[in-house]
This record gives sequence, C-alpha cells and structure tokens, in this order.
Amino acid sequence: MKTIDEKEKKFEEILKELKNLKTNKPHQSVKIETLEKQKNQLEIEKVELQKKYNSLEEINENLKLKLEEIQKREISDKKKEERFSEKIDELNQETDNLMNEIEKWQM
Repeated sequence: MKTIDEKEKKFEEILKELKNLKTNKPHQSVKIETLEKQKNQLEIEKVELQKKYNSLEEINENLKLKLEEIQKREISDKKKEERFSEKIDELNQETDNLMNEIEKWQM
C-alpha cells in the first residue's frame, strides 16, 4: 500500500509542477494528460487493493476467533481426559482393594 500512496503523491506533485509551468507546448500537455491517467489508474488500483486488504483483515479476525475457540475446546478436552483417567485409576484401586478383601475372606 505504501508504494501506491508514494507513487500517487509523486504524481500529484509532478502534476502541480506541470500545471504551474503553464506552457503551451503540446508535448507537455500530452505528458500531463498521461500522468493524470496514470494517477486515476493508481487511485482505482488503490481502492481495489484497500477492499482486498479489508476483506483479508476480516477473514484474519474470523480465523483468530475460530483458533481461540478450538484452543479453548482442546484445553477443556484435556481436562476431561485427565479427570477420566483419574476416575479410572480410582476404580482400579478400588477393584484391587475389593479383590484383596475377597481373597482374605476366601482363606
């Protein structure tokens, strides 16, 4: 974006200088017209690029939000897995204890 803005400023400066000369030479007026056309084309390109940039910014923000959501979900899932593993360990311990009790009663 900077280069387009810089080019646009340069063209405007050149156009001002050329207009201040007020010469009647036809080749200079052709140059001025050419520069004005280039300036207009650059302005059109600038608008198009700005639209694309804004669109990409919006997409980027949406992706950031989705990524944050996925990361939160991942953290939540990890916590659930840890709790599940803890419960399984507790059940295994209880099962071992019960098996030991059963063995005692069978003797």
